[in-house]
Amino acid sequence: PLLPDHPSHALAQRLLKHGARGAGSVFSFDLRGSRAQGRAFIEALQLFSHLANVGDCRSLVIHPASTTHFRMSDEALAQAGIGAGTIRLSIGLEDPLDLIEDLKRALKAAEKAGA
Repeated sequence: PLLPDHPSHALAQRLLKHGARGAGSVFSFDLRGSRAQGRAFIEALQLFSHLANVGDCRSLVIHPASTTHFRMSDEALAQAGIGAGTIRLSIGLEDPLDLIEDLKRALKAAEKAGA
């Protein structure tokens, strides 16, 4: 919403005008592959904390298919927009380059788990 062409830009500007320094950085992405690859990705991370909450100053990560939504069938997960490889990240205050290296290492581990 901080981009001028975003439909909620005016609202974000109004809500964030009192001392906020920007929008949060919580996002999701999908790994190609299985739940095992998602777990391998999570287990390979060294800087991200594996927690279900967001809004911390630490970077957090979660693999919904094997944690918060593990009781759901693959069909129910798909209906909820969650794939076997969906990863959710919340970026904290760590050095961005360190986080990028951590993510690269985890992607390699996930790829290896799928081989």
